[in-house]
Amino acid sequence: MPFLLEAAVWIFLLLLAPAVRGSVTLLNPLDFLALQSIRKSLRDMPGSHFFSTWDFTDDPCDSFSGVFCYNGRVVALSLGDLQAASPGLTGHLDASIGRLSALTELSLVPGHVYGTIPDTISNLKTLSFLALSRNYLSGHIPPSISFLHRLQTLDLSFNQLYGPIPPFSITNVILCHNRFTGKIPVFTSVARLDLKNNNLSGKIHQLPTSLRYLSLSSNRLSGRIGRIISKLTHLNYIDLSMNRFTGRIPSTIFTFRISHLQLQRNAFGGRLFAPAHVSMETVDVSHNELKGTVPMGLAYVRNLYLNNNRLRGRLPRLFAEKMMSGGIRLLYLQHNYLTGIDMKRKAEIPMTCSLCIGYNCMPPPVRSQCPANSGNRVRRPKTQCSRLSMK
Repeated sequence: MPFLLEAAVWIFLLLLAPAVRGSVTLLNPLDFLALQSIRKSLRDMPGSHFFSTWDFTDDPCDSFSGVFCYNGRVVALSLGDLQAASPGLTGHLDASIGRLSALTELSLVPGHVYGTIPDTISNLKTLSFLALSRNYLSGHIPPSISFLHRLQTLDLSFNQLYGPIPPFSITNVILCHNRFTGKIPVFTSVARLDLKNNNLSGKIHQLPTSLRYLSLSSNRLSGRIGRIISKLTHLNYIDLSMNRFTGRIPSTIFTFRISHLQLQRNAFGGRLFAPAHVSMETVDVSHNELKGTVPMGLAYVRNLYLNNNRLRGRLPRLFAEKMMSGGIRLLYLQHNYLTGIDMKRKAEIPMTCSLCIGYNCMPPPVRSQCPANSGNRVRRPKTQCSRLSMK
């Protein structure tokens, strides 16, 4: 039966050939049928005109928007108008996508495409790029995607996918803003891993040393990460904020070549150690359980969030010098147990710097510029500033 169907399509295309602007290479019949099924399963949202060129009395390789061919096979399929203002498509992804066996790239513009990801995508053995982000796809990721050995980029972000994440050996894994649960699987050879805004939980047991971009924020991950993170020396971006990580923050992380370090709103504890010169644009370790004094090396950070911890002692004079010279643009120290800062009481902080130092064990030496959610209390009660409270 498939042979008869393919033969019928070939006959149709041969009869059509003279009207197809002199086309020499005819589209593979199975690809032709697959495009027809895809067209039936999707439609333009109001204001989108993507399918206006999909006239099946013409040659898809020559006239269909989003269809790219080579030697009579569809090798790339971009579904939807790529213009930023396009409202995208609606409908569902048809299983016939799996018939485009020469496909190397498949993408879907943001829209209202719903339903599950077809299992037949695992038939696309040459696929290297799969991006279906910012739609309403639901269900599980087909586990068989793990066997697409040529796949380099998988972007399923901003959908409604759920369930566990299969292990991948893919360079770029972008699954943020979904509803995935369970633990982070073991990945290999991953350079970009973006899993933020999901419901992942448990401890992280292993991360590949090949990582350059790591975002795990807004999950329910827990445990100590010191030994694991210390090995990720190739990182140029890291965000572990809004989880339940514990233990010490490894000092080696301050030597990484990253501009922004985001570890806020966890349960990191112990003393904070840093090298003599931390050359980062932003460090945010706020809303943790850090103790001890503030390392002098952090005075070289342009935007520093140390608020809502249990830090104590006097702030090194270098911090005041950096604020006055414009080296520090933002310094949040509120809600700690700091006892002093080497700064003249009448000193005027430059307009280029925002300093918030309220609710510590000292009166603020200068007027603070605090965010609205930091509270109105200037100083901690004396009972909270006892030695017992600062241990």
